[in-house]
Amino acid sequence: MDYKQAGVDVEAGYKAVELMKASVEKTFVKGVIGGLGGFGGLFELDLDGIQKPVLVSGTDGVGTKLKLAFLQDKHDTIGIDCVAMCVNDVLCAGAKPLFFLDYIAVGKNIPEKVAQIVTGVADGCEKSGCALVGGETAEMPDFYHQDEYDIAGFTVGIVDKDKILDSKNVNIGNKIIALPSSGVHSNGFSLVRKIFNIGECDLNKQYDIIGKTLGEELLTPTKLYVKPIVELLKQVEVKSIAHITGGGFYENIPRALNDNVLAKVYKNKVKVLPIFELIAKEGNISEKDMFNTFNMGVGMIVIVDEQDVDKTMAILESQGEQPYIMGEIVAGQKGIEIC
Repeated sequence: MDYKQAGVDVEAGYKAVELMKASVEKTFVKGVIGGLGGFGGLFELDLDGIQKPVLVSGTDGVGTKLKLAFLQDKHDTIGIDCVAMCVNDVLCAGAKPLFFLDYIAVGKNIPEKVAQIVTGVADGCEKSGCALVGGETAEMPDFYHQDEYDIAGFTVGIVDKDKILDSKNVNIGNKIIALPSSGVHSNGFSLVRKIFNIGECDLNKQYDIIGKTLGEELLTPTKLYVKPIVELLKQVEVKSIAHITGGGFYENIPRALNDNVLAKVYKNKVKVLPIFELIAKEGNISEKDMFNTFNMGVGMIVIVDEQDVDKTMAILESQGEQPYIMGEIVAGQKGIEIC
């Protein structure tokens, strides 16, 4: 017996690294030391202009959205989801992501497939201005089905201690600005799969309301907000930020508030994406449950002073975003009111 007979192909691992090397190296920004192959990723901090450096870390996976990738045999965007779920989180502290690492566990190491997954990770890192400094691919026969895998990521960002976003700075009269999502992102897929009976349904079915196939819509990668938010933080005194993930509006928006204010969201202002209308209809889901599970077309919110609204909108629009005001901060107990 040898390792390969036990189901672990070391040579396939070497080949996967060679196939992904070019994509990974495209992400190398100033600060990266060395290349692939070491036991740890090295990154030299540039502390120019930062008086009190604080590192901010985040980790996440993609969840059962991976089932859509398996069923459609499409693996080149799922890595973007993994990056986005991590880097969008650290933005909420006011931090700029510096580097990223991934962990991919497979039932069988097919080098070309692993390289596709990592290409997506590299794309996400490149679009976020952070370096992919390392990762791990674990071949785990008998643990995962040979056609399946899981992916998780980890990022580290940096922020000056005096510029860490603090919800205590949120005040009555502040405005809530929405940044549109690209779709379902990477949350709520256990419910989505139940509603559409994913695995049995036709993912190539075209729905007029979404203008594409169900498979294409659901596999749309999570939007990356790093560059527009980093640019905004340079020019505007942002009060707080929330990344709208699992738990939707009701869980995530209060995380950006202090105990003395309430977020008032106006339903008629929220630009709900067609996919959520379809999900609500097909699953007969109540409006409250929709807002308590999905992002509803809003991937991130920023809270700013009323006098900074015009400047905020202009900066975000210059970065390719389509922001809009969807609510305001009022007096009340910490929470959210959708009216």
